Amino acid sequence: MNLEMVMQELEALGKERTKKMYISNGAHEPLFGVATGAMKPIAKKIKISQPLAEELYATGNYDAMYFAGIIADPKAMTESDFDRWMDAAYFYMLSDYVVAVTLSETDIAQEVADKWIASGEELRMSAGWSCYCWLLGNRKDVEFSENKISNLLDFVKNTIHDSPERAKSAMNNFLYTVGISYLPLHEKAVETAKEIGIVEMKRDKKKSSFLNAYESIQKEVDKGRLGFKRKYVRC
Repeated sequence: MNLEMVMQELEALGKERTKKMYISNGAHEPLFGVATGAMKPIAKKIKISQPLAEELYATGNYDAMYFAGIIADPKAMTESDFDRWMDAAYFYMLSDYVVAVTLSETDIAQEVADKWIASGEELRMSAGWSCYCWLLGNRKDVEFSENKISNLLDFVKNTIHDSPERAKSAMNNFLYTVGISYLPLHEKAVETAKEIGIVEMKRDKKKSSFLNAYESIQKEVDKGRLGFKRKYVRC
């Protein structure tokens, strides 16, 4: 399938209601409003194609950019490719659910995520923290430096309340993910979440969200989900 064919198929799958929902979350035109699950049949036909993924991502169409992440070949992408994708990721559903997810399937994931976290740019920071969430929720605990994750927990504790809004959300998810999916630091994550307390995340034209990682961790522990790992990161 070529670019034109994929765009036609995506357009046919668009729904006005889904489009409105994406726009309320920060997407803007061009977009069709395709539910992510509806993309699976096209993805099955294509499987993996980095050249096509690049063409789709370059359209600036939200649905095409999301689909690009599904068919991308992460191992064929370099750090500068991820930076380029990040430059075009104009809201969190692209930075955290397309770029960060794709990055998490590479060997350079932590290295790039660390740079993004340190960048001071809202969406890069958000993508960096989100990448760690995808990594911790999927890879074996032994693949991480306990010391490094511990330092990141301290960093979250000291900076979350003053961080940009989307970064707050991703940092809160990081706390929660360490608490559930990274057993060596479960106790520390719980203590850190308790100390941080409730985090207010302000949102444009909407009411603030109040994030409570401590409560979220406890709920999952009560369900017996401690140590949970995903089989796959990408859908």
